Amino acid sequence: MARFDDVARERTDLSEADIDHLRALVADWTLLADLAFADLVLWLPTWHGGGFVAADQVRPTTGPTRLFDDVVGQYAARGRRPLLDRAAATRAVAAERSQPGPAEVEAIPVVRAGRFLGVVERHSSLAGRAIGRLEQAYLDAAEDLVIMLTQGTFPPSQPLARTGSPPRVGDGLVRLDAAGRVVFASPNARSAYHRLGLATDLVGEDLARTSARLARRPGPVDEALAVVASGRAAGGAEVENSGAVVTLRGVPILRSGARVGALVLVRDATEIRRRDRALVSKDATIREIHHRVKNNLQTVAALLRMQSRRIASPEARSALDEAVRRVGAIAVVHESLAHTPGDRVDADEVADRLVALVRDMAIGEAPVAVTREGSFGVLPAEVVTPLSMALGELLQNAVEHGGGSVVLHPHLEGGVLVVDVDDSGPGIPEDLDPFATGRLGLPIVRTLVTEELGGELVLGPGPSGRGTRARLRVPLRGRTPLA
Repeated sequence: MARFDDVARERTDLSEADIDHLRALVADWTLLADLAFADLVLWLPTWHGGGFVAADQVRPTTGPTRLFDDVVGQYAARGRRPLLDRAAATRAVAAERSQPGPAEVEAIPVVRAGRFLGVVERHSSLAGRAIGRLEQAYLDAAEDLVIMLTQGTFPPSQPLARTGSPPRVGDGLVRLDAAGRVVFASPNARSAYHRLGLATDLVGEDLARTSARLARRPGPVDEALAVVASGRAAGGAEVENSGAVVTLRGVPILRSGARVGALVLVRDATEIRRRDRALVSKDATIREIHHRVKNNLQTVAALLRMQSRRIASPEARSALDEAVRRVGAIAVVHESLAHTPGDRVDADEVADRLVALVRDMAIGEAPVAVTREGSFGVLPAEVVTPLSMALGELLQNAVEHGGGSVVLHPHLEGGVLVVDVDDSGPGIPEDLDPFATGRLGLPIVRTLVTEELGGELVLGPGPSGRGTRARLRVPLRGRTPLA
């Protein structure tokens, strides 16, 4: 389906300012669709003046749809849709009504600064049936927005920042008069305020004062709450106390630029906020666990290091030093997880810490330059943990046997992470099986890569024919790293 920006730019001669206004409209017109129980289609005049093109559409969440097919991108020549022509010519709402009640189809001109921009075609799902009191209140509110649309004051310009979970029409609707008093409140809106602790009827209350009183926050009243709940500004606000959390979204009703009332959407967000807080608490607990595991592993590494210094046997000291490095590699991953929300890790940071760890363990040996070229990206923790242990072993082998330089080169090939560890040493003798030397390093790497990561390990000569290249290929199982 065609996109709004593509249609507006390629098939009309509207200015960027006009397109921005229309973009704000389609970002906000779910409110109108829900209040009107209607499908909405935005038709824009084509650049050659021969007709209209459908730039966007929206279906209501409060009722059934009348338009089952997507119409965005369709062209209507002049005369094919008379309502569109009438709305464009008269700058007034044109309706098609065959019976009492809401019109089956209406064409609403969209105006900005006195200029005609397009037509919103409204297809009502209530045509031909009896209207209840709540539905009539919604329809009255929709008519207010239609008038604002024709006068260029809907959508509101520069609204205040909205809350994280903005309410919709079905969550609750409050209508205010010019003084900010409630003249209508839907059942869901009343229930939300009752949960906040309101013991009286919401109708007749000053919504801003009532909301501030129920919030029970020490200090001055939140400015956003004061202006949104009074109907003086468009935007979002929040009412919270120990019993409930309610989010508000206000839209002032304007007539010829003067405010005559407001619509305030109300949502009981108590359970949503409780779940959000539970997730935050869970995330903090997991990070604390990683932090403590890291501390414990560092303590184990320190004890092994102390024991290594007290042992005279070179073989035993070397084995303990390898254990220190392996424990340290695991601790590096847990340290990164302790500072990362969620279960994804900056693998570049882990790799750089491993490089530093290997350098520290190589003190006293011939100096070796270890560098990283390329990026791992952000990887799942279940991949980073075995990968870091494997890389630690390969880097240590390269430093011990590879000579003057070691290069760690990660890159992606499709959905596979490929990691090369290249050294400039003498290479692997042809008659030597590197996995049968009696040391644990390479067997550990092969086990981690093949069994834990489902990948493969290949050893061979370096890219120039000299040295050694250890290549890991790790399938990411459809989880693409983040740049």
